Amino acid sequence: MPKPRSSDLYVTGIVKADRLLQRDGTALLIGMLLDQQVPMEWAFTGPHTLTERFGHLDPRKFAAMDIERFVTRCCEKPAIHRFPASMARRIHELCGIIAEQYANKGANIWKGIDDASELYARLRKLPGFGDEKARIFIALLAKRFGIAPEGWEKVAKPFGDHRMRTVADIDSLDALLKVRRFKQLEKARDRDKQSRPLKKR
Repeated sequence: MPKPRSSDLYVTGIVKADRLLQRDGTALLIGMLLDQQVPMEWAFTGPHTLTERFGHLDPRKFAAMDIERFVTRCCEKPAIHRFPASMARRIHELCGIIAEQYANKGANIWKGIDDASELYARLRKLPGFGDEKARIFIALLAKRFGIAPEGWEKVAKPFGDHRMRTVADIDSLDALLKVRRFKQLEKARDRDKQSRPLKKR
């Protein structure tokens, strides 16, 4: 798979926000963490919002903050999420892990990894990264950043294919619209991102 160009990530429609996602692994992880129960654009704008609000996106500095103060700041308008308090606590925990275990750089989670299964295992240990989110993130790294450890397509299945369905498939406004349309159609059919019937509550 060819390495992506700098323009190969188009998620938020905000140039500064997309560039932050491209260059900062911590931003990419936070955006993925926030990508639930809100539109993708809102979720992946979150890291940019945090940077504007705090003046940085330094995991060690966030982890060192009093958690209640951090949560309060994250709940300020514009909020980082539909449920800003609970997501802020996850971000705080995530930043602690990055600071302590990965030398304060989110990208160190996947740096030098040759086996996609190992990457999957690392991601699953992060707060908020369930099975599906971990698979999508692996597909995102491979498709948009050219970071494709051995076996990534199998581990990321079904998100390693060419269907336009997740953030991993967005490299332009047209792609964003196609992914949005896919989500709308699947929701109308009561199906999830993997085209499986949604569980009835």
